[in-house]
Amino acid sequence: MDRRASAPQQRPPRASSRTALVPASRLVGWVDRFAGNHGPLTEETDDGGILLRAADGASALLKAPWPVDGRPGRGATDIERLAALAGQERGLGILLVRRGGFAVAVASGSKVLASKSGNRYVQSRTAAGGQSQQRYARRRSNQADALVDSAAEQAARIFAGHRVEYIVPGGDRALVDLVLAQPSLRALASRSQLAFLDVQEPKTAALAKAASDACSIRILVTDPAT
Repeated sequence: MDRRASAPQQRPPRASSRTALVPASRLVGWVDRFAGNHGPLTEETDDGGILLRAADGASALLKAPWPVDGRPGRGATDIERLAALAGQERGLGILLVRRGGFAVAVASGSKVLASKSGNRYVQSRTAAGGQSQQRYARRRSNQADALVDSAAEQAARIFAGHRVEYIVPGGDRALVDLVLAQPSLRALASRSQLAFLDVQEPKTAALAKAASDACSIRILVTDPAT
């Protein structure tokens, strides 16, 4: 019987990826630095964006924050036109909701015009059983309903009278969907939604960053396989 240890299997190389949010004003410089770090670039259109492939195997997929909608960006190159498109001011309705609080705002481009935030306690799930579990579940449901109602009410009030072309959602996707389903927001629920934002604390301080992130070019960077 051959008792010699078998040679360890070689794992195939893996490529890591990450997402960067780059303001329109910094896009050309970002592309120049990417080329400086990874070598000469080739460029092609891909999935509604611009795909840059570098000499060392790295790639970057650049996507505008919103569709052209009949207002293309201007410039001598695709990169310049993408930056010009992202630099346009679009009317945004920002809706950030998580268990325990919400923050809403209207923005023109990355500038917040009006906002409101609020807190509504929603208890965590419990491991208790029987009637206690049912009581906790009812209480938790009532608290979540109060949060959704309050967020919808304030969003409708803040959004009224402003141009809202796109909804910028963030926080807890299920809660955001519940807020948008409320009758007070029915007229706005049909608006196109931009990329969902990862927001841990939906407070007033988070709204400026949310507006800036919503207007930024999203870049999926894939490093060379190692």
